[in-house]
Amino acid sequence: MKRTLTMIVLVVVMVWTAACGNSGGGTESSGGAGGSAEGSGGKVGISMPTKSSERWVSDGANMQKEFESLGYEVDLQYAEDVVENQVSQIENMITKGVDVLVVAPIDGQALTDVLDKAALSEIPVIAYDRLIKQSEHVDYYATFDNYKVGVLQASYMEDKLGLKEGKGPFNIELFAGSPDDNNTYFFYDGAMSVLQPYIDKGQLVVQSGQTDVEQVATLRWDGATAQARMDNLISAYYSSEKVDAVLSPYDGISIGIISSLKGVGYGSESKPMPIITGQDAELASIKSIMAGEQTMTVFKDTRELAKKAVAMADSLLKGEEAEVNDTETYDNGVKVVPAYLLEPVSVDEDNYKEVLVEAGYYSEDQLK
Repeated sequence: MKRTLTMIVLVVVMVWTAACGNSGGGTESSGGAGGSAEGSGGKVGISMPTKSSERWVSDGANMQKEFESLGYEVDLQYAEDVVENQVSQIENMITKGVDVLVVAPIDGQALTDVLDKAALSEIPVIAYDRLIKQSEHVDYYATFDNYKVGVLQASYMEDKLGLKEGKGPFNIELFAGSPDDNNTYFFYDGAMSVLQPYIDKGQLVVQSGQTDVEQVATLRWDGATAQARMDNLISAYYSSEKVDAVLSPYDGISIGIISSLKGVGYGSESKPMPIITGQDAELASIKSIMAGEQTMTVFKDTRELAKKAVAMADSLLKGEEAEVNDTETYDNGVKVVPAYLLEPVSVDEDNYKEVLVEAGYYSEDQLK
């Protein structure tokens, strides 16, 4: 009986020792992961609008890389320009218990309800490149100086056409971005701040008469939609006139416009391409600039924007205030969202190597 009791005690001691050892090892492992989570903030939900645009793919990849380098777990989702998909994906991220949301909205006014749910779970929100409207639950906004983007596009036209020197008249047609994207209005207002005086003077002539942003908007920034509209403009207003310039807010739209123009003979020696602007320095458009089709684009270094969004999230989850440089411009209809604005850069055939290749954004091989 005594021997049996001794054996039982020994077994209990061995089991207890093993359990303590495993618990200690488990605690050490958990502590290591916990330490990483405390340093990084844990889990991040990134909601991007679509993979159909090269720049959003780059944005998502850049942010994921930056967050993971700090030890964050990342849930990156693309909604393929379907608002309902984006809402559902964000709801799923909330359910999974993300600690912060970074959202580039498809429709800036469609996320109010889902952000209310985020707020109930005390999940902070950073608007990425596009402002989220009609919600008080937007903590910060990381973007570029969007008004300046439009100014750069229009100023390029002003210079190349010699408008300051009084040259003209020139025929111009105007395109804007998606009406559900707040940036559309900043881009367009910036451009028209330069172009409108020349339209008023008659140095620039809009043969279609379409100058209101609602008339020239391009739903979802879609290149095919832009191409169809350009087809209609050429058919209706340019049977005997030539197009001298086209204001395009985005490279994908520019490519659609160029396809339309080439279809009626533009790009030949007798009928040269008009000045065509763009934005985002997408690879196809840089190659188009090199080929003498698109004239310029506005480069926004999304690597830097990703770093800024990550820094904002990191600050939020450490209970700190994020760095901002604008606390007045971006009123979302409910509050003025503190923002950090990065500088855009004008790019054409003269400086694309310096701005894009030497900076490592593209390699020489990619541009072949």
